[in-house]
Amino acid sequence: MTKTTSALLGASHIRELASTLGIRPTKTLGQNFVHDAGTVRRIVREAGVRPGDVVLEVGPGLGSLTLALLEAGAAVCAVEIDPVLAGALESTVAARMPEAVERLAVANLDAMDVKAPSNLPVPRLLRSEEGRAHGRAESAPETAELEPGSVDFAGETARTGRLPEKPEQFVASTRNLAEPSRLVANLPYNVAVPIFLGLLEALPSIQAATVMVQAEVADRLAASPGSRTYGVPSAKASWYGEAARGAKISRNVFWPIPNVDSALVNFKRHGALPWLPADVAGRGAFADVAREDVFAVIDAAFAQRRKTLRAALATWAGSAARAEDLLVFAGIDPKARGEQLGIAEFAAIARAAGALA
Repeated sequence: MTKTTSALLGASHIRELASTLGIRPTKTLGQNFVHDAGTVRRIVREAGVRPGDVVLEVGPGLGSLTLALLEAGAAVCAVEIDPVLAGALESTVAARMPEAVERLAVANLDAMDVKAPSNLPVPRLLRSEEGRAHGRAESAPETAELEPGSVDFAGETARTGRLPEKPEQFVASTRNLAEPSRLVANLPYNVAVPIFLGLLEALPSIQAATVMVQAEVADRLAASPGSRTYGVPSAKASWYGEAARGAKISRNVFWPIPNVDSALVNFKRHGALPWLPADVAGRGAFADVAREDVFAVIDAAFAQRRKTLRAALATWAGSAARAEDLLVFAGIDPKARGEQLGIAEFAAIARAAGALA
């Protein structure tokens, strides 16, 4: 029986690559490299990555998770702040998984600077596929009928509220092939929350995410109203969708071994459905209120979380009396505290501020 060799990275590979590149992991960039093939495969499985998915990876480092994503058949848009690591990633993939190189694109970029899909790198395979899809769309008349066996996905979903029986027949020209639908990443622990929330805002095409963060941060992102860990991160994350605590990750799968525990967070955007284009899946009940206004309410409510909302929102509203008026208008008890409110209640307060302006 022939023994197959895994293309994924082990502990010795990680140290050898780091030595070759002159990399010494730094706390400043949150560099702790995963060196266990079973762990990265587990992350990919928990993320539900399928062949053909376009995945955004933040901080690929030496390429452990990148190779696992490519092994699963995904196309990967990788964003890496370290110029040495960014420059070496494609070579690592070419050496260990050459057939997957055309499904990878890497940008030397701080994830905090991603403000739109146009900031992301596009794998060569997607550039060629998008060009072909664009050519088909340009050459077809506006009233052209669908090809036999295809589905007018957006139209059918809008009419019936149901997915077509065979979503894989979805007409390619109704979505941008190059935009990621998933975020799968080992996020830098010191800036995990702002990166996570910033990418959800900048990239509406991301319908699902599985990210590895510090265990305490995972608890805060996935917390429900009324719990001890519920606060600004969980309230703001719920603006975009539902976050749930995933598996705990052992410290022993990292090099160097971190001083904190790690865990996964699984996220699904509001209205997200398999194969649903971002412009079809909106925020529903939150469409009539601005994110900035809701987030301002959240920040004010938790700035003094032990105080009642009447007191905590006084500065934001202009006075305690006006804060009470807004809360009553929104149907919320002025004596309640911010930790008791869900995203719908925070949105109701922001709407009240607009209505009573």
